[in-house]
Amino acid sequence: MDYLSEIEGKQAHDPMFLEKMKESSSSSSSCLCVPGPVIVGAGPSGLATAACLKEKGVPSVILERSNCMASLWQLKTYDRLRLHLPKQFCELPLMGFPTGFPTYPSKQQFVDYLEAYARKFDIKPRFNETVSQAEYDPTLGFWRVTSVGVKGKEMEYVCRWLVVATGENAEAMMPEMEGMGEFSGDIRHTSLYKSGEEFRGKRVLVVGCGNSGMEVCLDLCNHNARPSLVVRDTVHVLPQEMLGTSTFGLSMWLLKWFPLRLVDRFLLIVSWLMLGDTSRFGLARPHLGPLQLKNLSGKTPVLDVGTLAKIKSGDIKNCCCCRYVRASRA
Repeated sequence: MDYLSEIEGKQAHDPMFLEKMKESSSSSSSCLCVPGPVIVGAGPSGLATAACLKEKGVPSVILERSNCMASLWQLKTYDRLRLHLPKQFCELPLMGFPTGFPTYPSKQQFVDYLEAYARKFDIKPRFNETVSQAEYDPTLGFWRVTSVGVKGKEMEYVCRWLVVATGENAEAMMPEMEGMGEFSGDIRHTSLYKSGEEFRGKRVLVVGCGNSGMEVCLDLCNHNARPSLVVRDTVHVLPQEMLGTSTFGLSMWLLKWFPLRLVDRFLLIVSWLMLGDTSRFGLARPHLGPLQLKNLSGKTPVLDVGTLAKIKSGDIKNCCCCRYVRASRA
């Protein structure tokens, strides 16, 4: 292939290339020339990219800082999690979900699917390798990607292309609130939350009303905890399904025929008929429609899976803001 010939040509005839490779091999790190892209991240996007490249005869190397594929799903999600969208919208290219899977697969079913996908396309990520630096070398015309292993050993990869598939939610973001240092109770990010069982009978404050915050509140209710939800901003809450089909699927179909603003208006009218006026329960809607807001800011609407009913019944208390945290009482 052309790119393989290009690498071989540079190795054989480019003195600068040979000198740089000699410098790399004499350093404490090892060096590997990759006849294809280096892909950073072994989540769904990284696996899909590697599979599509392999189908075209292009080899690749996946570097993953964790010890497993889809580490966000396997290590940083709660037990009751399911896909919020129907499976046909979440399947990876070249391989669908098993026919026996439900419309909204569970967390474990999705992980099983990803592992089966990797086996089918013989994708073998290099685990426990954290990319510490990636730099394009204009002299060589190649990327130089440095990774660090669990024992601190460095490895350098030289490649023509670099694909970054690290996801948009890989890093936990904790808001700073006055009094957190003196608070004697448990403070954790949702990436460390697994089940409401350990909070049975306890009062729990959930900060943030996105899909994760809303579903964690529901899970806490189902385990007889007493959650309160801090709503820090306006939010679009839509039913997960409307008119007998998924809200997402219906939206995608409507966008083929109607302008985005008209589809937004339709979604809001149906949501109001099904859910009522959410602002009565402290969930005011943004001025922009849900699809327009997603396109402009990336903010995803909440697909309600039962939380709103708990808010309406008073099982979940609604708080408009949280400025400070006081030390818990004994």
